[in-house]
Amino acid sequence: MRAFFARQTQQQPAPFREEPRLVEVPPVAEASGGTLLDLKSRLHQRLIDELNLSVIERMPRPQFEQEIGDIIRDLLKSEPVILSEEQRVRLVADILNELMGLGPLEPLLQDSSISDIIANTHNQICVERGGKIEITSVRFKDDAHLLRIINKIVTNIGRRIDEGQPIVDARLADGSRVSAVIPPVAVDGPLLAIRKFARIPYDLDLLIGKDTITPDIKSVLEAVVRGRLNILISGGTGSGKTTMLNAMSAAIGERETVVTIEDAAELQLQQPMVRRLETRPANAEGRGEITQRDLVRAALRMRPDRIIIGEVRGGEAFDMLQAMNTGHEGSMSTIHANTPRDALSRLEQMIGMAGLEMAPRMVRSQIASAIHVVIQLVRGADGRRRLVSFQEVTGMEGEVITTNEIFRFRRLSTDAEGLIHGHYVATGIRPRFAEGLATQNLSLPPDIFAPNRRLE
Repeated sequence: MRAFFARQTQQQPAPFREEPRLVEVPPVAEASGGTLLDLKSRLHQRLIDELNLSVIERMPRPQFEQEIGDIIRDLLKSEPVILSEEQRVRLVADILNELMGLGPLEPLLQDSSISDIIANTHNQICVERGGKIEITSVRFKDDAHLLRIINKIVTNIGRRIDEGQPIVDARLADGSRVSAVIPPVAVDGPLLAIRKFARIPYDLDLLIGKDTITPDIKSVLEAVVRGRLNILISGGTGSGKTTMLNAMSAAIGERETVVTIEDAAELQLQQPMVRRLETRPANAEGRGEITQRDLVRAALRMRPDRIIIGEVRGGEAFDMLQAMNTGHEGSMSTIHANTPRDALSRLEQMIGMAGLEMAPRMVRSQIASAIHVVIQLVRGADGRRRLVSFQEVTGMEGEVITTNEIFRFRRLSTDAEGLIHGHYVATGIRPRFAEGLATQNLSLPPDIFAPNRRLE
């Protein structure tokens, strides 16, 4: 055998076997169980038992692929299965994915048309393409197989998942976000969800191509970012909040220093002076946890021009508002909410989670003075993500935060295929920030705020 690998046992003469029988085997990609999955599992286990894994980790992948491909072909000679050359190639690729990657998930991770991968236990893997969920033919062999892949993911970033800590958020080497839940919390078996990291950073032009915004709206979004307005992006799960945040961040100047704060690093800022911070869970002894609130406080000492929080979820909301009100204009964050009004209400509730004794009116006053713009995103029934409302926070009237809607998406119809048709219109309200942008030489299209003007 190759010098790169140390066998645990010496080669023995092959025992007498019956003549190989011709077995009808489905293509690897279509197999949901049976012969090929069993064969792949046996070969994988034999390789694990016999190879020097510490050498594998140091070997360049191209060299390893050549060596391991030859070894797998040798092992196949002792198996009572006859495969076509195409099946052999695909089987070798699958085993390489098991050893070097994430097993059955590797082809899905390489597919650029897939944005989300969802494993509903070992025997059902779904993906999202074009905003719609579909079930694939890909399978894990059993729950133990899926659990091994989950453990590989979380151990690579120094975290753990077991019965004592059955829920974990992690990320892959390329930045893709991973959420995993295992028994006893997951009743029917391990669950895994992967939100893939875009290989090409999103910008506003790409969002125009996906009908999320229009060129007119793009010009306004770029102006409010360059004009250093504080922006809150609201929406439900999977509505495209982080994508919008990434796209809008492209308008930040290259001379500005930015600090990003996230639970799992997803943002892809392209500026040269970006410092990325990521939270850390407690260890097995319950110590060492670093929360977003800790990171916001640390960021304030790092002299950033802007602070970008991937998603505000708790007591860090108060520190974020303080930063926005004390010289860190142009900061941005996202929040889970169904409407802009709900977003402001949730922000108020999160400030209460900071444990500070503040009158409701004082809290709302802080929000009204810190947040300038709220953007609402919605993922429609047709799978498309759209900016459906652009609102300006104008201040307080009595005990209530006041807002003005500047743009909205007007839904007109839904066709037989479920596609939503509509267009964007201006409400006729000229935002207060328009004059401030003009003083910074940030011009907007003429008459863009005219009543019922259709935004193209």
